[in-house]
Amino acid sequence: MTARDEARYRIAADNRKARFNYEILEPFEAGIMLTGTEVKSLRGGKATIGESYAAIENGELYLINAYIPEYLQANRFNHEPKRPRKLLLHRRQVGRLAAALEREGLTIVPLKVYFNEKGRAKVEIALARGKKLHDKRETEKARDWKREQGRLLRERG
Repeated sequence: MTARDEARYRIAADNRKARFNYEILEPFEAGIMLTGTEVKSLRGGKATIGESYAAIENGELYLINAYIPEYLQANRFNHEPKRPRKLLLHRRQVGRLAAALEREGLTIVPLKVYFNEKGRAKVEIALARGKKLHDKRETEKARDWKREQGRLLRERG
């Protein structure tokens, strides 16, 4: 996604650590089944997906351990904050994800939850492979060097 595309979306939750801890292989955009109070709470922007993951159960994809806080104005009709939420993908895409999980030992990591231009809640998930410690160090070293390059270029004018 480019910066121009991201300007059209309103990000509700972001998993910034995922790009550091995992090597992102193939991203997918999935719909998410939410109740009314979950949507209202997501619009508030207090959700976290840092510890969440996606799993396949009975041929369906679920987002597990994502925290969407209770909506304060809802009374007894409120939702459970950490319930599993069904993700909506085409059957062929779910099959491809299931095959990659079994065969290659990858994981499905949510990268962000956002509202698209139509106002629908979407989740960007990705097939990912966990990074080793030395890969994380390399990533950090490259990030520091780019920051230093920017500083040097600004100083020189």
